[in-house]
Amino acid sequence: MKKQQLIFFLGIFLLLISAPAFSQKKVLTDEEEVTERVTKEMDELFQSKDFLKQKDKKFKDVKGTMTIDIGVIQSGKVSTFFKVDSDISNPKFTNFLSDYILDHKFYFKLQKQQRYKVRYTITF
Repeated sequence: MKKQQLIFFLGIFLLLISAPAFSQKKVLTDEEEVTERVTKEMDELFQSKDFLKQKDKKFKDVKGTMTIDIGVIQSGKVSTFFKVDSDISNPKFTNFLSDYILDHKFYFKLQKQQRYKVRYTITF
């Protein structure tokens, strides 16, 4: 009986120790891989229920295409937002989009002192 309890507690202990190792964010080093992940996560972000709900509530009539540069720093945070080109002329929507993207944190990290700028085009 004692042996089974010892094995059980040892198994639980190992499970608890290994869980944080699996949940750590992946560190990306290749610029193409960073661009791919940023594009994928931005696509998911703009199709999320939360974003669509906020956009429809405040800017239901906004339609068009916007090209932006997104700066990503080491921790996976968005550091910069720059509108490159847009056929959307509503500055309040641009500010809303800027704030929404700047609050986003990506599900990856970069190497120390590394930052990337990714050009992204979205159609609303």
